[in-house]
Amino acid sequence: MTSPHHDRLLESISGRTARVGVIGLGYVGLPLAVAVARSGFHVTGFDIDPGKIVALDAGSSYIEAVSDEALAREAGAGRFRSTTDFSDLGFCDVIIICVPTPLTRHRDPDLSFVENTSRAIADCLRPGQLVVLESTTYPGTTDGIVRSILEETGLKSGTDFFIGFSPEREDPGNRAYETTSIPKVVAGDGPMAAGLMERFYAAVVTTVVPVSSNATAEAVKLTENIFRAVNIALVNELKVVYEAMGIDVWEVIDAAKTKPFGYMPFYPGPGLGGHCIPIDPFYLTWKSREYELPTRFIELAGEINSAMPRHVMARLAEALDRREGKALSRSAVLVIGLAYKKNVPDIRESPSLKLIELIEARGGKAAFYDPHVEEIPSTREHMALKGRRSVVFDEATVRGFDAVLIATDHDAVDYAALADWSPLIVDTRNVFARLGLAAEHIVKA
Repeated sequence: MTSPHHDRLLESISGRTARVGVIGLGYVGLPLAVAVARSGFHVTGFDIDPGKIVALDAGSSYIEAVSDEALAREAGAGRFRSTTDFSDLGFCDVIIICVPTPLTRHRDPDLSFVENTSRAIADCLRPGQLVVLESTTYPGTTDGIVRSILEETGLKSGTDFFIGFSPEREDPGNRAYETTSIPKVVAGDGPMAAGLMERFYAAVVTTVVPVSSNATAEAVKLTENIFRAVNIALVNELKVVYEAMGIDVWEVIDAAKTKPFGYMPFYPGPGLGGHCIPIDPFYLTWKSREYELPTRFIELAGEINSAMPRHVMARLAEALDRREGKALSRSAVLVIGLAYKKNVPDIRESPSLKLIELIEARGGKAAFYDPHVEEIPSTREHMALKGRRSVVFDEATVRGFDAVLIATDHDAVDYAALADWSPLIVDTRNVFARLGLAAEHIVKA
């Protein structure tokens, strides 16, 4: 049995007359909003940052995955607009939540953005709306928090309004996939909500993967990221062990990945960054305490990955001492790459920020060069670094540093020039070996 609200909403989704609101116009929300608009829906993007709205109104995209041309095309066709006025949510038939879900300083989930957004929706909630959470979180959030807040209005999920979860799967800088070509896991609170979720997302993406419940869909996202976190921790630990044995872990991985079955390559680095891997596994760790169950693999992986910046510092200090006869406390170090991964401007949770702080905590001087990041913006964990600017990349500048630390291996960096200009290079990404630029003054870490 269906309800009149369900039937009308299903018809408007099928005919693409449903109006869609996307809350949070960041790395997930803006590409999704443009993709939904491109599929024929009229979309309103909501954000609390007026600076984003000013940029979007001017036709300027601040997200690499969305070009100015794509933005202008949808805005010009009248299919996309943006606002800070959340009262407009009342006009939306489908509302998608794409807000941050960070951790507190004690590694507990911070769901304040989700809760505040849910209350803003509740202020405008009306019968016949579908509310979707895409923000990564622990199993039970959609039904236990979002639904509970919305039902405080007196309206009931599954009868008056409908609620679902679909985990975001954005990968900044990955040009092989875009929002519409990545399979979309969907779930709903009850069969009617699940059916609406399938119909809506099938209109936007090429492949929809339905699962049985919102909690299952929430667990899917955590499982994907925990898988990566644990395997990255494994190779980070192997790096340290093999290093002590005089074995190159990158050579080991390159040989191991030639096995056509039973192996998948993961690579070590200076620490974890981005919006998923450093954060999401701890959502499950926190939730598991409710069931008095340990998450030893996840917590150990977190410890290993969190220790990598200090391991890099130890290698840097050792290399300066042995090759330059100089203490880190009296050295100037140029960090190459501020973004957490190559070829993107995204610095969220970037280990480079921690590396800069560690160098300076040891008494050294640190600066950075990143072809994609001109200036360090305001961050919650590294406020003291706000406003620092990328140095000029030239021979005179590089020769002014005692060492270069490769934290992110952007393709736009001239590594051959670095090898000529710098007396000491500590490479955490194996980029020089990959490019055939190995030399005595280049040390892997």
